[in-house]
Amino acid sequence: MKHLPLSPQIFIKNRERFVKELKPGSIAIFNSNDEVPSNGDAIYTFVQNSDLYWLTGIEQEDTMLILFPNNPDEKYREVLVLLRPNETKEKWDGKRLRANEATEISGIKTIVWLDAIDALLQTWVHLADNVYLNTNENDRKGNLLETRDYRFAKEFMQRYPLHKYERSAKILKGIRAVKTAEEIEVMKEAIAVTESAFRRLLDFIHPGVMECEIEAAIVHEFLRKRCRGVAYNSIIASGDRARTLHYVFNNQECKDGELVLMDFGANYGGYNADLTRTVPVNGKFTPRQREVYNACLHLHNFAKGLLKPGISIVDYTDKVGDEATKQFIKIGLLNDEDVKNEDRENRAYRKYLYHGISHHLGVDVHDLGTRVEPIQAGMVFTVEPGIYIEEEEMGIRIENNLWITENGNVDLMENIPITVEEIEYLMQAKPTAK
Repeated sequence: MKHLPLSPQIFIKNRERFVKELKPGSIAIFNSNDEVPSNGDAIYTFVQNSDLYWLTGIEQEDTMLILFPNNPDEKYREVLVLLRPNETKEKWDGKRLRANEATEISGIKTIVWLDAIDALLQTWVHLADNVYLNTNENDRKGNLLETRDYRFAKEFMQRYPLHKYERSAKILKGIRAVKTAEEIEVMKEAIAVTESAFRRLLDFIHPGVMECEIEAAIVHEFLRKRCRGVAYNSIIASGDRARTLHYVFNNQECKDGELVLMDFGANYGGYNADLTRTVPVNGKFTPRQREVYNACLHLHNFAKGLLKPGISIVDYTDKVGDEATKQFIKIGLLNDEDVKNEDRENRAYRKYLYHGISHHLGVDVHDLGTRVEPIQAGMVFTVEPGIYIEEEEMGIRIENNLWITENGNVDLMENIPITVEEIEYLMQAKPTAK
């Protein structure tokens, strides 16, 4: 890990919250992600299973977590399973965690090596009535690749067919969405690094700079501030490319007179930030760019005012859509006739704002959480309205991260420049020499 050590209390509390939701007589088993081959003898950079990380803080491959709160032997009520260190392998691939190091990270006292777990696990399962297994139930899941979680579940259910099986993901979807105060502190670190990168960009962007150069400046700032890296592939889209929501080629020149949309965030300690800003390449908005930008900023602030405990994302999105309709009429994108004749299933404003306004944020960028149930205090959401105008080859999006509390929402990015005036001032105050 690159980041400074996190408090194990983060993961201790997360496990306590999970165990509290288990049925009596239950055992829960979690597995790390696979190491995925790329080409030749190479593998992709390992990324830990989000649920396992959320519960343990362990980033190492071939890891398991076993929670059995009713185990008659108290020592084995919470077990972390690790790959046994191998001196020869470590000469090639680097040092792996020792037991005491894993305990310091996770707060789990009992460490068992992977090659010794099968016999122990069989005994524990025979004592349990219910087995909680984990799968990916993120609503945005987009592929059918059979991961280790699914293979393990299939094999385990064949081996122990008479147990009752439960879904850990159903519990995690609810509790992972509500962040503890300790988790918020780590997210603030990710946001602080993201802010540092954005302020650096305001001093760096100029006509003729390449999108990939902007991306490189972001990565440099993240790594030097001890981040794991980027939270997701950075979107650096100048000119008409800003209308492509997941544009990641980042290989074109940013030209004088264009806007550049930058959607990026740091991953610090396994938690993510998610920022979007749109700035003029030459440091000065045109009158029309300013008009559209301010309409987008109005929607951004309007949406922030709606997010509070009790409202659902579906209802919230509908209300933002109503306000977007008013703003789009005001800036000449829609007229009364467009609205009068709109299809309620595909409203007129959707021509210029064709994505959702918010998503949960945390260990995953599109974090676990419901869209239909009421928002709860403790959740963290992005707020990211956009305006995309094909006829004008313009795309603008503005995004901050909000923490929902009982006393209202807290903008975790409130110190990051966002207004036309702030952006222009900082860009024009930069040194002239490149």
